Amino acid sequence: MVENSDRARRGELRIYLGAAPGVGKTFAMLGEARRRLDRGTDVVVGLVETHGRARTAELLAGLEIVPRTRREHRGHVFEEMDVDAILARKPEVAVVDELAHTNVAGSRNAKRWQDIEELLAAGIDVLSTVNVQHLESLNDVVQRITGVPQQETVPDQVVRRAEQIELVDLTPEALRRRLAHGNVYPADRIDAALGNYFRPGNLTALRELALLWVADQVDVALQRYRAEQHITETWETRERVVVAITGGTESETLIRRGSRIATRAAAELMVLHILRGDGLSSVPAGAVVRYRTLAEDLGATFHTVVGDDVPQALLDFARGVNATQLVIGTSRRSRLARVFDEGIGASVVRQSGAIDVHTVTHSESGGRLGTRLTRNPLTRSRLIAGWVLSVVIPALATVLGQLLRHELVLSTNVVFYFLGTVLVALVGGLGPALLAAVLSALLLNFFFTDPLYTLTIHAQQNVVTLVAMVVVAVMVALVVDRAARRAEQAAVARTEASLLASYARTVLTHPQPVKRLLEKVAENFGLESVALLEKRAGDWVRVACVGPSPCDEPDEADVDVAVTADVHLALRGRALPASDRRVLEAAAGQALLALRQQRMADETAHAQRQAQATELRTALLSAVGHDLRTPLTSIKAAVGSLRAPDLELSDEDTTELLATVEESADRLTGLVDNLLDSTRLATGAVRPLLRAVTYDEVVARALSGVDGLAGVQVEVDERLPAVVADPGLLERVVANVVDNAVRHSGSRVVVRASAHAAHVELRVVDHGVGLPKGTAEAAFAPFQRLGDRDATPGVGLGLSVAKGFTDAMGGTIRAEDTPGGGLTVVISLPAGAVEGVLR
Repeated sequence: MVENSDRARRGELRIYLGAAPGVGKTFAMLGEARRRLDRGTDVVVGLVETHGRARTAELLAGLEIVPRTRREHRGHVFEEMDVDAILARKPEVAVVDELAHTNVAGSRNAKRWQDIEELLAAGIDVLSTVNVQHLESLNDVVQRITGVPQQETVPDQVVRRAEQIELVDLTPEALRRRLAHGNVYPADRIDAALGNYFRPGNLTALRELALLWVADQVDVALQRYRAEQHITETWETRERVVVAITGGTESETLIRRGSRIATRAAAELMVLHILRGDGLSSVPAGAVVRYRTLAEDLGATFHTVVGDDVPQALLDFARGVNATQLVIGTSRRSRLARVFDEGIGASVVRQSGAIDVHTVTHSESGGRLGTRLTRNPLTRSRLIAGWVLSVVIPALATVLGQLLRHELVLSTNVVFYFLGTVLVALVGGLGPALLAAVLSALLLNFFFTDPLYTLTIHAQQNVVTLVAMVVVAVMVALVVDRAARRAEQAAVARTEASLLASYARTVLTHPQPVKRLLEKVAENFGLESVALLEKRAGDWVRVACVGPSPCDEPDEADVDVAVTADVHLALRGRALPASDRRVLEAAAGQALLALRQQRMADETAHAQRQAQATELRTALLSAVGHDLRTPLTSIKAAVGSLRAPDLELSDEDTTELLATVEESADRLTGLVDNLLDSTRLATGAVRPLLRAVTYDEVVARALSGVDGLAGVQVEVDERLPAVVADPGLLERVVANVVDNAVRHSGSRVVVRASAHAAHVELRVVDHGVGLPKGTAEAAFAPFQRLGDRDATPGVGLGLSVAKGFTDAMGGTIRAEDTPGGGLTVVISLPAGAVEGVLR
């Protein structure tokens, strides 16, 4: 009975999660398997991939390995885990590597995680591994970071269901060292891996993804436990401060106050914006965006919830995130209003339980009753119709009752008056409804209640009827008034949102955004002219304007909107209501932003042109004054010695002088060629003739003219795919890069090639001093000689020309640090054959 009970349970899954291959997931998993084996647990290895790693293979020694099953697919034989054999063996623990692996066609299950599900269902505990890039929810994010699509994925819920998830962490620097030492991939894959997937930035991003994902799972596990144990009170495992805002002007004060509270408590800060269920609010346009930006600037997260019961929605959110403190504003309701409704703050305090509540005072607290009811939202025509109906309908109900007095009873007449009062309330609102209710009550009492034709009331129920009529009128009128206000707010909000969106599109897309924006403002608000004024040296200057007779100073404007102290939007044509200023202020801000962006772009372009011209002039003068003169001086000295009549030279001396002439002429030719190539690139005169060519043949031709060839080691496999390139231009690129490495590194230079995705990369690796940190991009700029000694020949055009030619062929060239020191230049070109010639 005990054995059957044990086998009836579901096995436990333990997953070792890594940010990238090579961090040590399999090593950690096998270490755990060996520890369990030493404790007497029955452990078998269902499947482990060592990938040729010696230390991983050593850990497999002494563990029972279940033989794999072999399957044939498309003429190839593949080995997969034998699920049936493991189920028949019935171990306590099975070690199964690579959770996201896709099984070969014809296997028992399509995915390995489905095989593991069967083992778990059979009561077998499983140890497995997975990388963060294989999680389904992060697959697209990882592809954008690394540029490598992942074909094998595992649903997140499969990993989340694991009883234990252990993060196997390693810093990017340590992982790259492990990779460079050959502990992850074989030697022929190291360079391509370091230069692509395993870049420091990629590894840092992947590590952050893994850490955040695991941290989320810790929170999820805690919430799951609290839910399973029916724990609703707050656990102060971590201080969390929630600031509740409704979008009013006091919101900024609350957010800043909450930030100070969170800072003192070293707590996580959350800002919660609560919307009522109808989706309408009186929040000014753009206010929520401003509050969101403020929250993010203060290090908080911004959340939005919808709920008609604001206190309950706030407390539900706070308890859901396990918050420990709440920050709310004092009520904006008057004392009289709070007699009928205690308000949000009092409700939150009363129901908060273990959550501490901070009530913050602000300038909007204790508002007057009815301040939002000062203006009737109904149209003038409806109001007139309501007042007319308030008299006509009670009169008609009275006439009808008198004509049918013998057929109708008192209750029927009451219903007529009630219907009339409701109708008046629906049309005209509160005032006409009250008048209709009072007239109906008086007419009903005078004509239809005993004693007739007097205002005396004997029956108590008649008094109740009359009071009820007034109450119904008031309630219906309030509902109508509220609905009208909401409709008005919705219409205003739609209009403002449409205008702001139109202004934003203009700033982003129009070639002359400032002028077009002013034209839209004039058109939308029916203005004669709009001017953007700026104060310079004490005087106002129009920087942009539309319309006739624009303002020269803010004092001349019918409406003046101050963007800053020195920038105003001056409007002429008519006075505008205060409600329009919100949109005008937003438009003015957009105009100022567009103006500044345009000026910054002009200034940046001008500065760049000036700097480039100065730099090129200086560098060219330096090159002509030194690097071009040096070989000419050598040539002149050698020729002068050969022509001297009084100088007797031996054959060896003559040969050496001629070699000097030839070497100096070659150097001069190279310098002139680079100068001419730079000119061709600058004028766009380079037209590559693309065809399929292999790196091995290009490298062989390129190195034939490089000095110091004895220090260059070539490791280019002739079986690599061809690349699409111009052979002549590619030869110049390779020659320039290798020549640069030989002259500047002072070490052995290795030329390697490898295929990666749809590109084939040529890597020129040296182990010299490398480049100063942060100067890799500058190395490809014209006339750059980073780290050169004064005696080093050249004008710094070699890598610049190489980059220009590579870009012209549709490839890329970049510089990166060589692990262990030095510089690696990577030339990447698309692989494949080209039919014909591309011009």
